[in-house]
Amino acid sequence: VNDLGGSTQGDGANSSAADRVVEEIRGAGGTAVANHDSVTDGDRIVQQALDSFGRIDVVVNNAGILRDKTFHKMEDADWDLVYRVHVEGAYKVTRAAWPHMREQNYGRVIFTASTSGIYGNFGQSNYGMAKLGLYGLTRTLALEGRKNNVLVNAIAPTGGTRMTEGLIPPQVFEQLKPELVSPLVVYLASEQCQETSGLFEVGGGWMGKVRWERSLGVGFDPQAGFDAEDVAAQWQQICNFENAAHPADNMEALKEMMANLQKYAG
Repeated sequence: VNDLGGSTQGDGANSSAADRVVEEIRGAGGTAVANHDSVTDGDRIVQQALDSFGRIDVVVNNAGILRDKTFHKMEDADWDLVYRVHVEGAYKVTRAAWPHMREQNYGRVIFTASTSGIYGNFGQSNYGMAKLGLYGLTRTLALEGRKNNVLVNAIAPTGGTRMTEGLIPPQVFEQLKPELVSPLVVYLASEQCQETSGLFEVGGGWMGKVRWERSLGVGFDPQAGFDAEDVAAQWQQICNFENAAHPADNMEALKEMMANLQKYAG
């Protein structure tokens, strides 16, 4: 259990957060060890897990901080620190665990995204960037890990935690218990789960899968050429999601473009 124990703004350090979770796990009959390193020290975190348990099967990347400001008030330090904790931290820990999972032909990796990244949220350009960036990492690692049975998914949770306390109305905060999120995490971390590259919203006892959707669009003649006025004239159809496509990978994403090139070729 890793937790530097810093504030929600990323300041300071306190070992009590990780220690408390370890005590709860041990009290319930489980086995756990606490780690108080920064998530950017991924090698140290993973090595402690290997020293303690002999192998590493699951990584849940859940470290995060907030530095909420509107974009025009954002300072480099606010942007850089959020990136460092969310994105670089997740990279460092996962990168350290990855070769061990590949070698043993088994692994489960879970990244924590956010609806702030999926849909945007006022004052959270740094946070939204980091969280949706983690889903981009999820998609690529899912492709790279599949042949070694390393499955990678992302969750976008809503829960009452240290980071959201004070941001959610108290009566709602009390209902959004973390244990209403953890069953999904446990399933995604299990051998039973064969899902990979998924993104799941979860909270309050509800969960659902998110997918990309794209309009069928409009194909212009590359040989004849087209201009902004042509784009404007077709704008309604470009944005028409009737009979929408749901590309699962780059090959599917290029399908309409390649068909358009072939249609107007020579």
